[in-house]
Amino acid sequence: MNVPKRTGTRCSGIFILCSLLLVLNITTLEACPFCPGPSTTLSRQLELADVAILGQWSSAKLGTLQKTGQTSFVISEVLHQPRKSTLKVGDQIILSRHYAGKPDQQFFLTGARGISLHWNEPVAMTSASIVYLKQAPSQKMETSHRLRYFLNYLEHPDTIIANDAFAEFANAPFEAVTPLAEELPREKLHSWLENENTPVPRLGLYGLLLGLCGQESDILFMEAKILEPAQEIRMGIGGLMSGYLMLTGSAGLDKIDKSKFRDKTAAFSETFAAMQALSFMWTFGEDKIEKRRLNQSMRLLLERPELADLVIANLARWEDWTVMDHLAELYGAKDYDVRSVKKAIIRYFLVASLVPPTKAGGNDVETSRKAKQFLELLRLTDPQTIQSAERFFQLPR
Repeated sequence: MNVPKRTGTRCSGIFILCSLLLVLNITTLEACPFCPGPSTTLSRQLELADVAILGQWSSAKLGTLQKTGQTSFVISEVLHQPRKSTLKVGDQIILSRHYAGKPDQQFFLTGARGISLHWNEPVAMTSASIVYLKQAPSQKMETSHRLRYFLNYLEHPDTIIANDAFAEFANAPFEAVTPLAEELPREKLHSWLENENTPVPRLGLYGLLLGLCGQESDILFMEAKILEPAQEIRMGIGGLMSGYLMLTGSAGLDKIDKSKFRDKTAAFSETFAAMQALSFMWTFGEDKIEKRRLNQSMRLLLERPELADLVIANLARWEDWTVMDHLAELYGAKDYDVRSVKKAIIRYFLVASLVPPTKAGGNDVETSRKAKQFLELLRLTDPQTIQSAERFFQLPR
């Protein structure tokens, strides 16, 4: 073990706290991990609103430095409102902001009642999207049942509908998607992934869905996509990798190891996406790949210093104590002498120090004892870093 006096920093340190806070308590992913951040769907907006109406754009005034803009809508339909509310068709709604529109263009407006009615951002609608919204199943229904409705609208020609249907799937927990495996449009998913005009943010979800319903004929296509040389960030590639692993199991992971983990020339973004796929398979792989095989691949990434902090967090979460001695050697070693990596190693040993001997992994039945010894050594040789690592890290009682 090397314990130099000087510590460094790097940009990946931002991610280590988030990852390690999850070390002891990760059970499910609340939404598609390969999609853009969750967005509030139309049906969700409708459910959350105290008041919901459809309004025709009437007029608008630009604001100035002295006065805010205004937009006027005329109510064409009241979707719902509280009993004491008196909104009706033909009433005028004036919002204190300028919104561009065309005469008679329909907007979806929702509001929340407090001391007064507060209107949210209006959403431009088409006649098709209004029908789509009205027919959408209630948020109170079971999620898998609701998704069957939105499945029919993925890549719909109406952009409003296509974006919203995608968001419904992107927001759904994976456990709610898997029951639809036999109903997924395999050929359409394949064509959407192949089509250069498919919006890039949707590719991760479609890759994952193809993994649920794909056949042997899809494997070579997915593999070719994954192995394409890439230096730029490819949004959604982690979803495609996860879908590929769902179909191929350990045989596919061997190819991921070779192309994304062992190949030191692989772009950081590609290796990071493959690491995400490993984490996904650990949680949702349903034993398609043995846990110890996933551990084996994750350990390969310890040779990538730029990913080491995140890798160590995963190994701690997966209770892989076979690398304890190796991590002790890496502490402060060349290329690993950065604050985020050192704190990740410390937190790994903090978790390991609580492992009962009967649950120790690998061949080491003294995991807890060895971890405590290493931590005690650091308290003498690098107290500042260990105090910093412990500051925002609570061990279970």
